[in-house]
Amino acid sequence: MSTSIFEIRGLVGLLPLAFALLLLLILIVSFRSRATVFCQYLKAMTGIELKPNEVRRVYRIEGKDGVRTLFLDLIIREDLKTGPLQIPSESRKGEKQEKGKA
Repeated sequence: MSTSIFEIRGLVGLLPLAFALLLLLILIVSFRSRATVFCQYLKAMTGIELKPNEVRRVYRIEGKDGVRTLFLDLIIREDLKTGPLQIPSESRKGEKQEKGKA
């Protein structure tokens, strides 16, 4: 009688296969949700809204560098909308006093 590693006998033999399938499912879901997580992170950190489909399209066409370029372009556009950063006068007074002490 020959035995095989891939022979499944009963529930005990089925458990490793079920576990492997579960890990495969988790891996597929994590890869599919990368664009969604990136868009949520971008919205939380910068306020810029982006659609996951657009990120997937850019990734498919241009790869990681394309997504990075898209991200930087959006950050620069958002920064240009708000204009230069205004520094409160209180901060400037504190800096002048510290420079005078040094």
